Amino acid sequence: MNSGDSERQPATHTTEITVVTGDHYRVEGQAKDLERIIVDAARGSIMQLAWLIDAETGHDLAINPEHVVALRARGPSEAADLRRR
Repeated sequence: MNSGDSERQPATHTTEITVVTGDHYRVEGQAKDLERIIVDAARGSIMQLAWLIDAETGHDLAINPEHVVALRARGPSEAADLRRR
């Protein structure tokens, strides 16, 4: 295994999530898939968070599904550009 194999590969798609405070988060994944994760969390137990991957850092990101107001799909090229920064 070479050292490049252990590094995270860039996501093919990113989605921008907007929350009620006006903050925006770019996360890995397609909008429709993330919508399902957010809806499932909203229907889950009280205070269940939607666990996502931050597209810029690769770190886990927990979002309160009750605070999501918008999803915006971003293309594959934008995801790759974020990883190069």
